[in-house]
Amino acid sequence: MSEPAEEKREGTRRVPRRADLSRVLDNVLGAVPASSAPKTLTNSVGMAFVLIPAGKFFMGSPPGEAGHRTNEGPVHEVVIGKSFYLGVHPVTQAVYRAVTGQNPSRFTAAEGGGPEHPVESVSWTDAVAFCTRLNARPEEQAAGRSYRLPTEAEWEFAARSGTAAPFAFGDTFAAPHGNFDTVYPYGGEGEPSAAPGRTTPVTRYPATAWGLHDAHGNVWEWCADWYGEAYYATLPLRDPPGPPEGRFRVLRGGSWRNHATACRAAYRNALAPHQRDSATGFRVCCVLNT
Repeated sequence: MSEPAEEKREGTRRVPRRADLSRVLDNVLGAVPASSAPKTLTNSVGMAFVLIPAGKFFMGSPPGEAGHRTNEGPVHEVVIGKSFYLGVHPVTQAVYRAVTGQNPSRFTAAEGGGPEHPVESVSWTDAVAFCTRLNARPEEQAAGRSYRLPTEAEWEFAARSGTAAPFAFGDTFAAPHGNFDTVYPYGGEGEPSAAPGRTTPVTRYPATAWGLHDAHGNVWEWCADWYGEAYYATLPLRDPPGPPEGRFRVLRGGSWRNHATACRAAYRNALAPHQRDSATGFRVCCVLNT
């Protein structure tokens, strides 16, 4: 049953109803400027990172957002307490091979992919092992850099890039914006002939306002967290680390295989940590150890 648009009152505090939530989200708080840390960095294997400033945002989606699922709510304000670096794009096949000596991807050059396509067919365990290998490199240790998967909250904060819309690009997501099943866009008409049907090079599509490519589409991205269906109702509001245990790990961002709805910033997915899929890759955080 729909709720009236007017607000109710609790004592002297005004409490917005759901109909007003979109207006609250439009006033999403901007990120706190970072210190004098460089805005970008490139590590010893050529991975490019952009600085994501500390700040706060509204995480999740309101019931009125097209494609909303119950596990995306309630919408809640989250504080990201420290700035961090995030990969400009998902880890490529070339970089994964350079660090691990392997390339498990389905879409190699022989299958229409190539070294600048994202690595895929990697499990959460594989992604964590990649970070461990990268952390062990003498060049990274000497530079005081360490690597990990982003938390689910960090991922959504960065993917939104200061916006409150379903996508970093606004309220629509169509063929020019990213790699997904373009038969089913978010707003506008479908374009069946525009769907690549496989991964694409990681910088083919436009970056967000914060400089991130493939935040929506191309490959799902593993996050550090265990998945909790109702976690948003109980999570800490500052740097939520995810549930303490679970069966599945969080995936975000959608992929070449999915409808646009699954590529929304708020959309939550999950797989078992050992599972691999040709639509699943990852992006890593870099932390400067000072």
